[in-house]
Parts: sequence; structure tokens; C-alpha cells
Amino acid sequence: MTARGEVGLCLSGGGYRAMLFHAGSLLRLNELGWLPRLRVISSVSGGSIVAGVLAKAWNDLDFVDGVATDLTRRVVDPVRSLASRNLDIWVPLRGMLRPGRSVGEELARSLRRHLLGDFLVNQLPSTPEFVFNATNLCNGETWWFYKDKEAATAEGPPIGLATAVAASSAFPPILSPILVPTSAAEQANGMPEKAVLSDAGVYDNLGLDPVLRYCDTVLASDAGLRLKTVDKVARDWPRHLYRVLGTIDNQVRTLRRLSLVKSYVDGKLAGAYWSCHSELDDYGVEDALPAPVEHSSALAVTPTRLHRMKPVLQERLINWGYAVTDAAMRAHVVPEAKAPSDFPYPGAALG
Repeated sequence: MTARGEVGLCLSGGGYRAMLFHAGSLLRLNELGWLPRLRVISSVSGGSIVAGVLAKAWNDLDFVDGVATDLTRRVVDPVRSLASRNLDIWVPLRGMLRPGRSVGEELARSLRRHLLGDFLVNQLPSTPEFVFNATNLCNGETWWFYKDKEAATAEGPPIGLATAVAASSAFPPILSPILVPTSAAEQANGMPEKAVLSDAGVYDNLGLDPVLRYCDTVLASDAGLRLKTVDKVARDWPRHLYRVLGTIDNQVRTLRRLSLVKSYVDGKLAGAYWSCHSELDDYGVEDALPAPVEHSSALAVTPTRLHRMKPVLQERLINWGYAVTDAAMRAHVVPEAKAPSDFPYPGAALG
């Protein structure tokens, strides 16, 4: 992979909510001229869906002075089209009813049919380097799909980008697992012939590892849910266990987030972190776009699903990602940048 000293972008998981929020982030990063500066784009789950579309379109994007003039048409419009489809209902049903095809394979098939076509991992651009994260349930560690790895370990049929994105998005237990063949070298180190993969968020919902190892400037877009405070905790075993697992997951996400922010504060990393839970006032940018907390907070708790969204909700999530990315970038990375004149979808605003 690439050497240190580069710029990396992390796109978190979070279903369609994350996919659309990150689409808004990409729109603002593009306007600021930062897309061509990226050397690693690391993605998780819903973030991997929009990253997959960006990767597929990258070599065809029309960059003028560092700005892709056709990003909306080639990236945002396709993910909005997908957000109009129900995948988390029909995909599991088809996977259960069709012998010989798992739910994970059905998810990959749907992504291939509706979004990514037959594009292969070994066809990914060399720059930026796209890394699609998943979780290897065989050893409890992260699993990366990226071009150089595919080229170095290819010993069978090439892996489709839809399979990589599906593995990254295989939310357990409904859409998980997805099986992919391992290399001879991996098998020599104790791996089975096929790795059993699940959603990348099981291990790291921000997808930080590929970026932190090789980049000194880290841009992190976080559309993950946070654990909701409740008045009463269920005591029956199934619901109590569910709450415990949610607490464990919340701890891991919080530790990673706080560690990243501390790295900014200590000067170990440059860059910016923004979240769908952020409040724009915290960035101290006086001419930020209007983002009432009651509206942005409502968008932040949009359910983590691959379930059809109304067009106005899609536009508001994109607007929110755009607005908070603008505030974070102008507060911490490009203070000289001009404020945007309006949201990508002015009629929808945030609510």
C-alpha cells in the first residue's frame, strides 16, 4: 500500500443513512478540490456502497481544476436510485427461498444488478487506493479488499466489486456471512479455504486502520448510530443480551472516535472528523449553513437499514453531510475556503 505522508478519507457504516450522508460529504470535498488529493479511501458498510460507486466511476470523472464536474450524475444519482429500493427485506427472503444461494450472495447479486455491474476489484483505480473493509469471523480480525491485494493473491476467479461491497455491508445476522476464497499464503497461516466475512462495523465502523497506517492527514466522516439512552433496561435474556452487545459496540466506536480526535489535538495527525451527530456551532464557523439541532439530530437517528427512503429524506441526509463536512473542513483544514451559497438540495434543507 501507499507510503505515509498522504491524505486519507474514512467513510463509516450506517446503511442508507451513511451512504447518503457520505454522498453529501463527497459533494463538498469535491467543491473544495480535495478528491484528487486523496490517496486512500477506506470504507465500511453503507460507506462502502457510495465508495464503490465512486471507485467504479473514478476514471471516467471529468476533473476540471481539481473538481469533478459530473460527480452528481455519476455518483450521487446512482446511490439515490439504490436508496429507492428495499434490499433488507427482499434480499433475505430471496436468499432463504433460493437453494444453493446464501443471503450474502443474494446481496452481492442485487448490488451487481442495480449499482456496480460486473466491475472487479482488480479494476479499481491505482490512485486513490480504495479499501473496502469487512470483518473476518474466522480470526476476529479486519479483512481488506483492495486492488494490489487482489493482484498479488489472485489464484482463482477475480472478485467482483459487488462482492467486496456486500461483504463490507453484510449486517449480522440478516445479511451475514459472505464467503470468499483465501490465498495459499493465508491458508499456510492457518486460514480455511474460504474466509467467512461479516459487516466491517463488527470490527471498526470508521474503517480507520487502512488510513492510519499510511496517511498523516485523516478526514473521517462518521454516520454511525450511537447507543440510545433508555429509562428502563429489559431483563429478559434476549433483549438484555441485545442491550449488552449494543453497549460493547458503543464502547469500541467511542474509543476509536476519541483516539482519533486526541491524535488531532496532540498534533500527531492533521485533518478533520465530522459526524451525523455533530452540532455545527461546535466548529465555530460563523457562516456555516443553517442546521437546527432538532433537524440534524432527527436525521442522525434514521434507522440503519437498506430500506427504501422517500426522496425528501434522501435530500436532507445529503444536505446534512454536505453542511457538516463544510464546517469541519473550513474549521480545521481549509479556513480560507469560501462558504457555500446553499445546500445541494435547497428546497429540502434539513427539515
